[in-house]
This record gives sequence, C-alpha cells and structure tokens, in this order.
Amino acid sequence: MSKRIMVVDDSRLVRVQLGDVLEGTDYEIAAYCCNGEEAIEQYDKVKPDIVTMDIIMHGMDGLDAAELILKEHPDARIIMVSSLAYDDTCERAKEIGAKGFVAKPFHKELLLKAFEQALC
Repeated sequence: MSKRIMVVDDSRLVRVQLGDVLEGTDYEIAAYCCNGEEAIEQYDKVKPDIVTMDIIMHGMDGLDAAELILKEHPDARIIMVSSLAYDDTCERAKEIGAKGFVAKPFHKELLLKAFEQALC
C-alpha cells in the first residue's frame, strides 16, 4: 500500500517536481497545501504518513506550522524541504521534532532516503 504524502509548499514548481520524483515509487501525494495554516487545517483530514514542509511561505512559516502540528500530533513525520539549509534552521527543525531536512534543490535519492528514515 502506498504511503500518503502531504506536500506543503507555496511553489507550484516544487509541487510538480515532487510529483515527478514520487512517480513510480511507493509514495503518493494525498494533498497539497500552500501555507502553514492550510497544513494545520488539513492534517487531520488527510492523515498523511509523511509531510514535506517548506519554510518560507506566505502567512505562517513552515517551522511554526510544523511545531503546531507536532504539538497536536507528536507522531507526525515532518520533513523540512527548504533552501534555508543553514545550521540554525536545521537545528530549530530538529528541536521541534522534524524527522529530517532536505535542501532545495533536492535530489530524488536524498528525498526518498529521508522518507525511509522518517518511517523507521
């Protein structure tokens, strides 16, 4: 059975790239969200196995959204996917409970490895 992914990113290009990367894998995109508020609202409805979360988005940023989702759902598997791959950003993501951090532009192998690690 496919693992359900909720993609949270305000870039259409990234959403298309993720769709292309996941084609032919054991992962399916169950929902797209354009910002942190929408991700929080949709999480209970979608019940994803994994969330990919951008950081810089209109409205609530991805770190704040991830933190709120993880407070409500401590077992959520959130992987930050962002171009802000700096030590302090990666450290904050780890502190709030993100299962991984993949830098943009991402490579299929690194993304799939992050998914596998998050599911362990």
